[in-house]
Amino acid sequence: MATILVIAPAYEGHVGRTSLELLGGARRIGEARGMEVVAALLGKGAGAAASQMWQYGVKRVYVADHPSILLGELEAFYLASLEACRAANPGVVLLLADSVGREVGPRLAHRLGGGIVTECIDVQAGQDGEVTFLRPVYGGKAIATYRLVNFPVVVTVKPHTMEVPAEMPVSGETIPLELSMDPEGLKTRVLEVVSEEVTGVKLEDAPVVVGGGRGIGGPEGFQLLGELARLLKGAVGASRPPADAGWVPPTWQIGQTGKTIRPDLYIAVGISGATQHIAGVSGAKVVVAINKDPEAPIFKVAHLGVVADYRKVIPPLIQKIKEIVGT
Repeated sequence: MATILVIAPAYEGHVGRTSLELLGGARRIGEARGMEVVAALLGKGAGAAASQMWQYGVKRVYVADHPSILLGELEAFYLASLEACRAANPGVVLLLADSVGREVGPRLAHRLGGGIVTECIDVQAGQDGEVTFLRPVYGGKAIATYRLVNFPVVVTVKPHTMEVPAEMPVSGETIPLELSMDPEGLKTRVLEVVSEEVTGVKLEDAPVVVGGGRGIGGPEGFQLLGELARLLKGAVGASRPPADAGWVPPTWQIGQTGKTIRPDLYIAVGISGATQHIAGVSGAKVVVAINKDPEAPIFKVAHLGVVADYRKVIPPLIQKIKEIVGT
């Protein structure tokens, strides 16, 4: 029987939250099509992460624990993924649509002789067994629906677009993958890994995000947003114009060409609400918009809207929060 294979990096023995999100989509496909969900953990020290998969109901976990599978080593990750597919015989393969998955996914689909759906944001399954994959198109202005008809198919899923499923502990097994991988024979080699310096909570993981747009007027306005974010124990983000203008680092950009977030609260300040930006915040539980233009599209998706200049709203809000928390 064909399986649903979730391929996840597990560097230093840990699986990240975004990889666990893939299990939610895999479960839906499995329940609709009567297919078993299995996982492949790749990376140096990956074996220690198998118990994370068992906690979410995955009984069979293939492990490629090899010193060459390091962060950024795409060729080694691809070869290990291919070996996992040979062992698991998957009908559906799920990977993250990150810098690794965007490279590995198409190559896997070609070698497996199957189809591919990239940048997926949701997986839906009907009672009749029909499975569909949703992905944004035309710069986020529309959503395309792809129906699962033939196997195998490789699907890359954008991070932070699906929920981590409920835990469902099982007694599982670890299956080592035999890799004949010569480090000297790899086409690429990672010489250095430079990590982004983050003060406080990461944008992708923040429960509260304060986002600024062109209406902020310049880099000085983001200092004010930063103060509000710190009080709320959150992070600061931005739409594309401030990032393009150099007001904020590119890593702050949220949207179709930036990061996707799923905070409990998203405060959009001076953001018009272009579809490309909304594509990155559609998973937010509550959206609050502050914009002096009453016709701004952001108000169509906001749960609460304030029509005013942010300079007259944010400072009193900061002061009130300080009074409440006692700072």
